[in-house]
Amino acid sequence: MTVQYVTPEGMLQPVPYHHVAVGTGTKHVHVSGQIARQADGTAVAPGDLAGQVAQALRNTAVGLSGAGATFTDVVRLTFYVTRWSPEKIGDFMGGVEAVADEIGLPLPLPPASLIGVEHLFEPDVLVEVEATALLD
Repeated sequence: MTVQYVTPEGMLQPVPYHHVAVGTGTKHVHVSGQIARQADGTAVAPGDLAGQVAQALRNTAVGLSGAGATFTDVVRLTFYVTRWSPEKIGDFMGGVEAVADEIGLPLPLPPASLIGVEHLFEPDVLVEVEATALLD
């Protein structure tokens, strides 16, 4: 599978992600919302947005790997963050940057959306990550 990331001239720059991904492939991989939990359900980094972002991305990498994909195959990321405010961007990006090399997450990110929500399914969950990838 080939993914080409593009940020065309005339679109908002700089941003920590590409605006466009062009993917060629025939197999779609959708990783459901991943949170900061270990495989046994133990919470990781309670109350720490950066730590939860990092763990949710690690879990996303495990999901991708289970389908034979990596972050280089990802055409779309969606982040849901509880009680979002612009002041949280430093902690959010700190979590992304802390784990990027470890899990092969390209920076700038693939096309991504960050959506602020009031709460997620459990009160200690601060972030959820979804990914879509294409494979040959």
